[in-house]
Amino acid sequence: MNRSPATQALSSFYHLDDTPLAGHACRGLACFAARHGQPQRWQQACADTAPLYCLGLCHQAPAVAADSAPVAIRAHCRQPVLLPHLLDGPCSGLATYQTRGGGVALQRLLPMPASDVIEQLESAGLRGRGGAGFPAARKWAAVAAASGTQKYVVANADEGDPGSFSDKVLLEQNPFQLIEAMIIAGLTVGATQGYIYLRREYPAAASMLQQAIQQAYAAGWLGKAVLGSSHHFGLQLVIGHGSYLCGEETAMLNAIEGQRPEVRIRPPQISEHGLYGQPTLVNNVETLCAVPWIIQNGGAAYAAMGTAHSKGTKLLSLNSLFKRPGLYEVEFGITIRQIVDELGGGLRRGRLKGVMIGGPLAGIVPPSLLDTPLDYDALHAIGCAVGHGGVIAFADDSSIAEIVAEVFRFGAGESCGKCTPCHLGSPELARSFEAVLAGVRMPRQRWHELIAALANGSLCGHGRGLAEFALAIERHYPQELATCFV
Repeated sequence: MNRSPATQALSSFYHLDDTPLAGHACRGLACFAARHGQPQRWQQACADTAPLYCLGLCHQAPAVAADSAPVAIRAHCRQPVLLPHLLDGPCSGLATYQTRGGGVALQRLLPMPASDVIEQLESAGLRGRGGAGFPAARKWAAVAAASGTQKYVVANADEGDPGSFSDKVLLEQNPFQLIEAMIIAGLTVGATQGYIYLRREYPAAASMLQQAIQQAYAAGWLGKAVLGSSHHFGLQLVIGHGSYLCGEETAMLNAIEGQRPEVRIRPPQISEHGLYGQPTLVNNVETLCAVPWIIQNGGAAYAAMGTAHSKGTKLLSLNSLFKRPGLYEVEFGITIRQIVDELGGGLRRGRLKGVMIGGPLAGIVPPSLLDTPLDYDALHAIGCAVGHGGVIAFADDSSIAEIVAEVFRFGAGESCGKCTPCHLGSPELARSFEAVLAGVRMPRQRWHELIAALANGSLCGHGRGLAEFALAIERHYPQELATCFV
């Protein structure tokens, strides 16, 4: 079939445009960390021409697309916010969700003024769970105040951070919580249409979401009169084609519009000029799924959990190197040591080299700093991040050079190409560390030049995040990193 140059340019951006998942192995960082357990799977992943950087199967890494071992789900907090409907098993349908307390928040919302909803989010101190930790109330207020002929709510379900599988579990086992949250968001900010952008690597989640959306329409939750009210809200599922960069909100909006998913220059902010040029609210799945609990129980009850600046609960995905991998809901303030030892039960093998929590664009917490609390500010202070909450343990069978090389391989493969520092700098760093692994040391000055270019010249958090990762490695593993330089 002949394709136009525009179509070719668009499809060439994605890893999985026409690629079936069956038979493919995962090349995500959780699988990299666990590669010595099943080396043949990792070899298969490296040989694949269409790389899969995370299948959301980190609890059984190294993984292939056919794997289906159940995920352990545990609450380690005073009041589960995100997992209460799942502690007794998956929600098989809308009726089950309602039996377990779902839908109460939506009923409560209908007569509430939008300002009261935003006030509850403000008092809750809910921050975005996708990485930056931006206050959710400020986003909602900005879109509510914006003028436009149409407003949109978009759920960013492109959970691309290797090591995180919280969205996968929520969407496969309880998609109604997200649907309820998106209706609440739409009615609050004045949007009449919502989109869920889901990564293609989660086909089971896509099937469950599609069924759940149909049930929600049939029950009157979605449509021209939400639960008999004067409110209208429609919802559509959009499936991606394999791209880490679509986790960046402006790239994702371009993808929904059918454009090449490159990062947009801001301003204007998407709260004023977002999807199709209209005011748009974008939150990730975990952020949205906290909203029904807050509406039902009040912002003060949510804020009573966590720390002064990191309130509420967080989902953590523990990878297969832990003795007890799985999905955990915890309160902010728990220490990294408690996560490793009490939740994870320590490592299956080897000694701990470090823990990556915020994905590949964040640093690694070394063993000497395990008493650092899970807190946005505390982790930022040591050059690390909360991110999406994928907790990847690295054992001492992975060297720093190997970890750095793998992160930059990933970064180079996922660069959108919009800006030169990231487009050219990340592949150069990947090649340099491939050479280091082959015994050829890198000039230290060149390392600093490339990192500075990424940090100062990148348009989005991809390039800047790679630089932050590099600086954190230099800070916490100076002696081992020094062996890589001339």
